[in-house]
Amino acid sequence: MPVQLDATDIRILEQLQHDASITNQEIAARAHTSPATCLRRVRRLEQSGVIQRRVAILDPEAIGPSLTVIVEVTLDRQGSEHAHAFEARAASHAAVQQCYRVSPGPDFVLVVQAQDMPAWERVLDQLLTQEANVRNVRSYFCVRRAKFMPAIDLRAAGAPGSQRSQAQGLGG
Repeated sequence: MPVQLDATDIRILEQLQHDASITNQEIAARAHTSPATCLRRVRRLEQSGVIQRRVAILDPEAIGPSLTVIVEVTLDRQGSEHAHAFEARAASHAAVQQCYRVSPGPDFVLVVQAQDMPAWERVLDQLLTQEANVRNVRSYFCVRRAKFMPAIDLRAAGAPGSQRSQAQGLGG
């Protein structure tokens, strides 16, 4: 069940999505609330699962050679237990950054980060074999990353205080 967010929660979340390393005092000032209120709300948002975790986002190119591969996977056997087994296998692999079960089309879409083509081949051998119940694999090699933004656009989603939510009569 979705957590009810008010305009103050939205302002706090927007700040954290932009830069989670800023201090509570900075977040409070930018969100137009007191530091105590801000801290209490952030803790509530963490406990409720709205904030899953805070991480540093790294630039793969700054670390060294890098290959990003978007992979469509179709399973051979379609039962729920087979899908769960593949999902667990993919989610536990270190090279898999994102794993989505999708419909229609392939069964899964993965985003894989590998150092180079030999590293990608090792991922193929370890993860996308016949033993993993994989029928078909289609790989797309990223030439350039035009945008990477893990933030959720809270205002466009109709959250309180946004133009869209006010037009829908959801308050402000």
